Amino acid sequence: MKRLLFTACAGLFALATAHAAELGKPAPAFKAKNVKGQDVSLADFKGKIVVLEWNNPECPFVKKHYGSGHMQKLQESYTGKGVVWLTVNSSAAGKQGHLDAATAAEKVAALGSKATAYLLDGDGAVGKAYGAKVTPHLFVINKEGTLVYDGAIDSIKSTKPEDIDKAENYVAKALDAVLAGQPVATARTEPYGCGVKY
Repeated sequence: MKRLLFTACAGLFALATAHAAELGKPAPAFKAKNVKGQDVSLADFKGKIVVLEWNNPECPFVKKHYGSGHMQKLQESYTGKGVVWLTVNSSAAGKQGHLDAATAAEKVAALGSKATAYLLDGDGAVGKAYGAKVTPHLFVINKEGTLVYDGAIDSIKSTKPEDIDKAENYVAKALDAVLAGQPVATARTEPYGCGVKY
């Protein structure tokens, strides 16, 4: 009986956490280590617009945006407007894309990332709280702490850098709307990329 009760509770907990991140609702709280081993939490950025970008440096879809310099330009453009940009790596130990802190720091420097911080989420707690499915999967949180965008970086699901300029950039449009105090017109899109390696 106890085992049955435990299994039922575990199932309910998994169901609750799987649907924790909902558009129009408060973004799930989290804490993760950055590449310097420091704790970074969502609460640290209360009153700020926050972007969460799921990352696996080995994923061809991620390489498309970083190899072209596109992701770095996007990060620089919006952090320059006061937006907090948190890149999250949820690859588990032994899985593709997993990085220890020292390797992650080297990778971030080599890529010229302009993100506010690169977070290591090897246990997948942050990724699962948000339902991050792929890399890159992006979320936008407004100044009130509400999740206002969940989905793809743009409208063309390919690994070709030449498609970037042809695509509609959903994240840029969402951020522009939030910065202007407007609702996000396209709040949810289907993210594309490599599955997060939990």
